[in-house]
Amino acid sequence: MTPLVLTGAGVSIEDVAAVARNAGKIEVTPTVIEKLGKARKALDDAAAGGQHIYGLNTGLGANLGTAVEGDAGAFQRQLLDGRGAAVGETLPIQIVRAAMFARIAMLAAGGSGLSPHVFTALVDALNAGVHPAMPSLGSIGAGDLVLMTAIAHTLIGEGDADYQGRRMPSAKALMMARLAPVSLAPKDGLSLINASAVSTGAAALALVDALSALEQQQQAGALTMEALGANRTILDPRLHAARPAACQQAAAKALRDLLARDDAPAPTTIQDPLSLRCMPSIHGALIQAIDHARLAVEIELNAAADNPLVLVDDALVLSTGNFHTASLALAFETLGLAIAQCAAATAARFVQLTGSGRNGLPKYLSPVGGASAGFVPLQKTVTAILAAIRHKANPVMLDFLPVSEGVEDHATQTPLAVAKCAEMTVLWRRLIAFELMAAAQAIDLREGLTLASATGAIHAAVRAHVPTLKQDRPLGPNADALHSVLADGYWHPAVHQTLRV
Repeated sequence: MTPLVLTGAGVSIEDVAAVARNAGKIEVTPTVIEKLGKARKALDDAAAGGQHIYGLNTGLGANLGTAVEGDAGAFQRQLLDGRGAAVGETLPIQIVRAAMFARIAMLAAGGSGLSPHVFTALVDALNAGVHPAMPSLGSIGAGDLVLMTAIAHTLIGEGDADYQGRRMPSAKALMMARLAPVSLAPKDGLSLINASAVSTGAAALALVDALSALEQQQQAGALTMEALGANRTILDPRLHAARPAACQQAAAKALRDLLARDDAPAPTTIQDPLSLRCMPSIHGALIQAIDHARLAVEIELNAAADNPLVLVDDALVLSTGNFHTASLALAFETLGLAIAQCAAATAARFVQLTGSGRNGLPKYLSPVGGASAGFVPLQKTVTAILAAIRHKANPVMLDFLPVSEGVEDHATQTPLAVAKCAEMTVLWRRLIAFELMAAAQAIDLREGLTLASATGAIHAAVRAHVPTLKQDRPLGPNADALHSVLADGYWHPAVHQTLRV
């Protein structure tokens, strides 16, 4: 894989996924190192001139008014030790890599004053696969510094790290990777940890997954329209131009493309249930929420979100609130609600497909009838999953307490907002798997039905992993298997080839 070149701008959520999940490596342009050097000099000059600089020659939080006595470099080690308060299970390596890369991308903007050799050490650790063991609990979204101390501790050879599939002391991991622990100059410790890099990295991965699930949801929705003989006039572009709301036109076009054929069947109904008829509106709102969240994440990835911030051109070091991620938390609260809306429609279509028999389909999609359960028991599983999604859709960003003697009296709970949104996508993708299974079964039961090219490929992709139901059998394992394939993000070549024509 070609290394990703960092220039200090233009980092995308896809870049984060490539580095975090595909072991991608990064390179840094000389201009970034030069920018870091200038910021470091401006910081040192300000300190030498007697300026009180937060976290360099002053304490943190409620200790803001306390001057740092003695070696300011040694204080950085104390600062890290004092904030190693995270607990709980360690984060998955892909989240740790995403956080490391996100912090590197932010630092490349040049506003931290971090020593260039420490920045290079962080890049080298990521490229070498030295991954700090980062506990998962401790950030309330006013920066992720309690979590980020794991990264800083690993760089100085403290704490534990994962390397080549094994957990070991960080010093040993660095040695095995032929890297050396770094020494910290004044403010270097704070520059490493005082950022929302865990939230931002995890958010990027959550968005990549949401985009993948949305594509699969469009495919499942189109297959359901085929299975139920839905009225396709709802996709007429003139209807959506008349009310051009929230990416509705883009969602309708995607469904039109999936259902495109020369001999489109005549409508069998005047109006279908809302979960079918309003798919463009529902999916469009989700597309808009994803777009908004992408904007929020990519602003963070490419921004100097440091406190204090070095303004190199003006030779100033100023305190900021740039680490605070209210907009990111709000974007993911909104995205969670949009996912929940979409998931509820998915569940409703599943019930339409598997109920008492709509548009000539047999009851419960059972080919044998009688006392056969068919697909109907899965309605309970679908309902349970939807309940879990709705629970996670409840907002969390207002759940905080004033801490640090009231100095830190506001927070955003961004890590929690992002994490629950990612969990919702996992659950939503399970509902998509159920819809694909039911739609494929309905199609098999409609004799003589001809599918569009794209929906034919989708149907074949389902059948490559789940056989047609001919008599009652456990469908849960089939749903698990299909979900696993969907979660890989590339579930059948024919589907993707068809959609990219």
